[in-house]
Amino acid sequence: MMNPISHNGLVLTIFALICTGLVAGTFVLTAEDIAEAELNNKFKVLNQVIPETLHDNNLAQHCFTVEDEHLLGTATPHHAYLATINGAPTAVAIETTAPNGYTGRIELIVGIDTEGEVLGVRVLQHKETPGLGDKIERRKSDWIDSFIGKTVADRKDPNWAVRKDGGQFDQFTGATITPRAVVAAVQKTVLFYQANSAQLLTRQPDCEG
Repeated sequence: MMNPISHNGLVLTIFALICTGLVAGTFVLTAEDIAEAELNNKFKVLNQVIPETLHDNNLAQHCFTVEDEHLLGTATPHHAYLATINGAPTAVAIETTAPNGYTGRIELIVGIDTEGEVLGVRVLQHKETPGLGDKIERRKSDWIDSFIGKTVADRKDPNWAVRKDGGQFDQFTGATITPRAVVAAVQKTVLFYQANSAQLLTRQPDCEG
């Protein structure tokens, strides 16, 4: 006859196997829905940073990788997406990282037209403080739209700073580090575009987005 300890261990083992099976089954059943939701979100974000009037191609399908540890915030490759009309380049959306947010890295995507003008910026991922730093999210405030129409003169352009530092961008009450990090990251992304525009506007797709 099985002793109580062995019996309880067997019960727990069976229970764990059942739970694992249920989790695995749920993942398999929902994987396609999750992938579709992620793709729809990508379409939405790309069309927010590059207006639909500036492209007739599928932005998500014209994806390629870019790297620049200094200007894009990390040595890890980022994705970029080329916009075209009748095959002619009109803009590019570049993923970038602000490595120095208040609570860590802030992942962004920046839309830039062929003249180097910012078309739009969106936050892809962050862990900033709710109620303070999370105002970089478009659903929390329209602060992120303050980049639209801006250009960068050079690396020392004094306008590319928060007002507390003498620049043109508002900071948040009680939270200066977060907007300061985002401003610097967007500026560096535009500088990256300026330094590599010829290659960026002629790149062929090499990733799945």
